[in-house]
Amino acid sequence: MQVKLIGFTRGTDFEDPERLVEFAGRVCHRSEEKMGNDSQREFIAKLKQWGHLSPLEHISATFFIRGISRACSHQLVRHRLASYSQQSQRYVDESSFEYVTPPSVNGKEKEKIFRETMEIIKDQYGRLVAAGVPQEDARYLLPNACSTAIVVTMNARELRHFFQLRLHPSAQWEIREMAKTMLSLVKERAPSLFEDIYAKYLGDHPA
Repeated sequence: MQVKLIGFTRGTDFEDPERLVEFAGRVCHRSEEKMGNDSQREFIAKLKQWGHLSPLEHISATFFIRGISRACSHQLVRHRLASYSQQSQRYVDESSFEYVTPPSVNGKEKEKIFRETMEIIKDQYGRLVAAGVPQEDARYLLPNACSTAIVVTMNARELRHFFQLRLHPSAQWEIREMAKTMLSLVKERAPSLFEDIYAKYLGDHPA
């Protein structure tokens, strides 16, 4: 799995995304004149305390994610307040697809069953395409384990919601691992916005 932060909001007037959040929040209170050199941290803490999170929607993060399963991406795209661009199984030849093996598939016998099944699917997919079946129809054979790539953009408010759901111990293992890396990346860029969630879920176990 590869998770890369490829974009993070930088404004013309506020290159620091936390300053942009502070400005948006202060406009609501008509207190822009109170902005100081290091006032954003304290003010963002107040916004979170008040539950006033709409100012966080003015900044966003864009990730390039590769090597996750289609099962994982299906969970990811359920988060509707986001933008997605995903590798197509309609136009991309998947005759040699890579796949994700769950950790529970361990031991020689289970690994053998899983691997052999993936190879059978690859072979049958290739046979269908060779027989003239369009890739968009042959893909009906492809498994949830099939590896994919996706670009996703979320605003900071939606990211906080995403992390709270997908870092919970009950979340599925693959999307939880992905969320851990995503959180570590955005915390470096905007610590005031994410350090509380990081402390709650990753403080003792950083990604």
